[in-house]
Amino acid sequence: MVEHLTKQTFMEKVFNFEQNQEWKFEGSLPCIIDFYADWCGPCKMVAPILEDLAIEYDGKINIYKIDTEAEQELAGAFGIRSIPSMLFVPMNDQPQMSVGALPKDSLKQAISDVLLKEKEN
Repeated sequence: MVEHLTKQTFMEKVFNFEQNQEWKFEGSLPCIIDFYADWCGPCKMVAPILEDLAIEYDGKINIYKIDTEAEQELAGAFGIRSIPSMLFVPMNDQPQMSVGALPKDSLKQAISDVLLKEKEN
């Protein structure tokens, strides 16, 4: 299941930016964070793809969504200027941002290249 994050749950599950200056991932699985808004057409196109991927990769990655309208502080902290924007967060590396609606094939490629590459080595 795709989980919606608030600032509080983001700080618990992803990154406590109020305590840490340097990136320190708090999660137990790599994740994708989808920054979206309800009025955004491309965001609505990506939503069912992310739901499918959450099922397909269950137990391997987490997929989170952040409503940029409700969580403006989080959107600002990551410099979100256009949506959808997706943050790919591997376990032991720096997160990578992707802007725009990605098709399922591109998302699966990013999951393989960015999020799961460490497990294959």
